[in-house]
Amino acid sequence: MSAAKLRVNGEDRALPAGGLSALMREMDIDPAARGLAMALNGAVLRRADWDTASLKDGDTLEIVKPFAGG
Repeated sequence: MSAAKLRVNGEDRALPAGGLSALMREMDIDPAARGLAMALNGAVLRRADWDTASLKDGDTLEIVKPFAGG
């Protein structure tokens, strides 16, 4: 079975084995970071559901993380 193809923050990516947690590690995103938010297919994904989210081919994921600046 091939990896699911996702659109993540506007870029096409393959979902690695291990799902969303593995994807976050691959993108160097700390899942414990404050202010981090995700939307799956336009719906906000609760932090409690990040580890169990079912991602499938063609899904769109937006990951928003805070950054310093002004």
